[in-house]
Amino acid sequence: MSHEPARLGYGVTGDLDPDLVRRLAPAVERAGLRTLWVNQPARGDALATMAAAAEATGTLRIASGVLPVDHVPPAEIVRRVRELELPVDRVVLGVGASTGPSPLATVREAVRTLTDELGVPVVVGALGPRMRRLAARESAGMVLNWLTPSAARGAVADKHRDVADLGRDATVALYVRGALGERAHAVARREADRYAGIASYAANFARLGFAAPEAAVLAETAEELRARLTPYTEVLDETVVRGVTATGALDEHRALVDAVADGASS
Repeated sequence: MSHEPARLGYGVTGDLDPDLVRRLAPAVERAGLRTLWVNQPARGDALATMAAAAEATGTLRIASGVLPVDHVPPAEIVRRVRELELPVDRVVLGVGASTGPSPLATVREAVRTLTDELGVPVVVGALGPRMRRLAARESAGMVLNWLTPSAARGAVADKHRDVADLGRDATVALYVRGALGERAHAVARREADRYAGIASYAANFARLGFAAPEAAVLAETAEELRARLTPYTEVLDETVVRGVTATGALDEHRALVDAVADGASS
């Protein structure tokens, strides 16, 4: 089964060198992939990275996955989006929260503020069932993380149930770590171990019955990568291949983009 370009995106971390991002983003755009997603690391600036990508492209969607609105107030996000002159016709803002007193209330208010102030699609990084329900019912969609194809299928089914009485829909995007070659696999396994050490993710892995590495696509060849992405693209609105490379070099990211793009155009 072929992949659809509109259902595939590529993801990078917000601590990549801006010059590298300016060279990578056009390759993602030329590949026909839907979106370049930028996640917010502990040290880094997703919005600045998004701005670098936007400067170098003309049609590519640029998305955050996700901005921690329990640490960065929505008003500050609005200010920076405007200051950086991000193209709101191409921007998607992913937001999330994990700290008290009420992550649900914090995210709900952020969705409303960012939607009203910027007029951009706002999606929610959702781990547990209550946050997924909020995302489905009150935002443009949800961004999921570290799921196997079976768990992704279940999340989509849950989303349909959550919106069944609303006469509306919400998109479901999922970050899937993609790595080519053993050196990159080692990096991906270390990342999986870090997530497995986070209490909320550990509980989610236990609830769903799989270990973190099972939710990554660690392939030896581009063909294997594409084949193992198919179970995701069959059910998700967007499968975000979060590029995991051995060294973070531009040519390594381009190799992954090319592998995904070949699947998108086949």
